[in-house]
Amino acid sequence: MLRLAGVGALALAALHCVGCTAPAPGDGGVLLPPEGGAFDYQLGGAYPPPPGVDIVARDRLEAPPDGVYAICYVNLFQTQPDAGGAADARVEGTTAWWEQEHPDLLLRDEGGAPVMDLEWNEALFDIRTAASREALSEIQSAWIEGCADAGYDAMEADNLDQHERSQGLQTLDDALAYMRVIIPLAHGRGLAVAQKNTAELGEAGPELGFDLAVAEECEVYDECDSYRYPSRVLEVEYTDTEDVTRDGVTRAAFEWACERRSGDHPITLRDRDLVPSGEDGYVFQRC
Repeated sequence: MLRLAGVGALALAALHCVGCTAPAPGDGGVLLPPEGGAFDYQLGGAYPPPPGVDIVARDRLEAPPDGVYAICYVNLFQTQPDAGGAADARVEGTTAWWEQEHPDLLLRDEGGAPVMDLEWNEALFDIRTAASREALSEIQSAWIEGCADAGYDAMEADNLDQHERSQGLQTLDDALAYMRVIIPLAHGRGLAVAQKNTAELGEAGPELGFDLAVAEECEVYDECDSYRYPSRVLEVEYTDTEDVTRDGVTRAAFEWACERRSGDHPITLRDRDLVPSGEDGYVFQRC
């Protein structure tokens, strides 16, 4: 399904997403996720949404599922890791591809080596100047258009918090400056935009133009209440986190999340690797 600009785009999106909230003045003219909807996080591979799920996030290279509110994951601030740790510049979006095609857009340390997110083996993009942000957006705008053309309703801009891994070379303000370029591009194609983590934004998130939030482990860090998107926070807790203590009682983060906020917004429990249904290690629960 092709997403068209303006009214036609919203009409098609409404057909795609049953029960989605109609656009409201000032929200960019985009469709919002259904209030009270159940959320599934499928970044590790696509599979049919479990019964009762009506919001799904998938990687931008996957097709959106039919009949649900679909969020397109875009790794906006970092590269995709080289598969199996082996550099292959033929695969668009990997670290090796960026090194070959656009080496000037990778953030580099004093020795000239790419600054890496060591946990996920991803290189950070250089977003320190208006010129580099514009050059990066010219490439990534095609990804955003691909999400819209595929029929997604929203995009998730990952690694907004890249400054925490930038060796002090970049700031959150750099990332927000880039989002001021990206959000209008996404809204112009009929896509809502999800703030990814970075709870410290508070009111600045919706003021910047974000429409919803995807919040990983906000119960673990006790920051869920910092997001300012009533009923539009999509909370994901993971099975491998340590138990957390609240008022002297220690329990699993997901249990605390459900007790403290069930009914306020969707809360989902997933395995850390987000493997597809049917594979070893798959976990999906919701409350």
